[in-house]
Amino acid sequence: MNKNIKSDMEGKTKIRTVQSNKNTIYHKPEIIFISTFPPKLCGIATYCQDLIQSLKLKFRESFGIIICPMETEDEHYQYEGDPEYRLNTSDAISYLELADKINKNNNIQLVMLQHEFGFFNETPNGLILFLQNLEKDLIITFHTVLPKPDLELKEKVKEISNFVKSIIVMTGISADVLANDYDISSDKIKVIPHGTHLLPFIDKISLKTKYGFKDKKLLSTFGLLGSGKNIETTLEALPEIVAQNPDVMFLIIGKTHPGIIKYEGEKYRDFLQHTVKRLHLEKHTYFINQYLPLDELLDYLQLTNIYLFTSKDRNQAVSGTFSYAISCGCPIVSTPIPHALEVLNEDLGIIIDFEAPKQLATAVNTLLKNETVQEKLRSNSLEKMAPTAWV
Repeated sequence: MNKNIKSDMEGKTKIRTVQSNKNTIYHKPEIIFISTFPPKLCGIATYCQDLIQSLKLKFRESFGIIICPMETEDEHYQYEGDPEYRLNTSDAISYLELADKINKNNNIQLVMLQHEFGFFNETPNGLILFLQNLEKDLIITFHTVLPKPDLELKEKVKEISNFVKSIIVMTGISADVLANDYDISSDKIKVIPHGTHLLPFIDKISLKTKYGFKDKKLLSTFGLLGSGKNIETTLEALPEIVAQNPDVMFLIIGKTHPGIIKYEGEKYRDFLQHTVKRLHLEKHTYFINQYLPLDELLDYLQLTNIYLFTSKDRNQAVSGTFSYAISCGCPIVSTPIPHALEVLNEDLGIIIDFEAPKQLATAVNTLLKNETVQEKLRSNSLEKMAPTAWV
């Protein structure tokens, strides 16, 4: 498990005792996690599930864990174990009721909240109401930290920070932004890198054969599909890549983001498929329109020769897909989001400009023609990410 998380958990939980009839009864302390959770298709849901599973493996006897799924009025997911706590983010009263319910549970010693501003759009004051009424220690994880905020955003983040014991971010760049752009005390900010999966070595050739890609050089990208992924950058680069590597195949893995489906359907996927046809890339692209189970996803990453991260969001603080890919030993070609700038260097991959297909083509062709370099990058990636492993 991520060692930073381990020490933070140990420091925030205490055993409470109750004396009754001369017998000491030990009540195991509990931590409640407020987040999205599977089956919701959401990167933060997956992250929190992985975190909780890791904590349970290490600290099952030290403290209990309660989950509190966040969902809107329109969402009605069926969660494992039918959780007692839920937050309806569309209803301000739900925030107040949740705070009251947590306050009344004497076993709950710590609240862990996963924060993304989009989670709280439907009830703008709901989160502050919750924080104002909560009487327990709270740690918040900021999954997005926007630099150079306007006054309204700066004041909103500072107000949130006033109610919490600690703020967790996943990169040093995000920590610097909070301290310098939001004037939040560095003492309150903790950097804990995104957790990753440690995997046993699996032969890439046998994996390619298993999934029907024998003798192919595989490029891949994965995640919930949306225009922010900017996958067209890779498609525009592919003709130049194919010219030098006619055996290349580009895997586009993932369903369209449910939030995007709700408002525009499959518009972006249709655009990508049209681009494939326009550039005559039908024999060199393969869409996997699924939210893959973890073991299968990790297989696809392990059989990948080069992973492509082409996000055009200049302020994307961290990416779980990026972390998963590098922990699977994938050489990476990436746009310069803060996460990539902090983690990636010449020993792990190549950084290109945003929306730069010619740079991407050059980078991919350079890597594909040298298997020794690919293997060196794979080895370096595994060594770099080992300390961030969940278990």
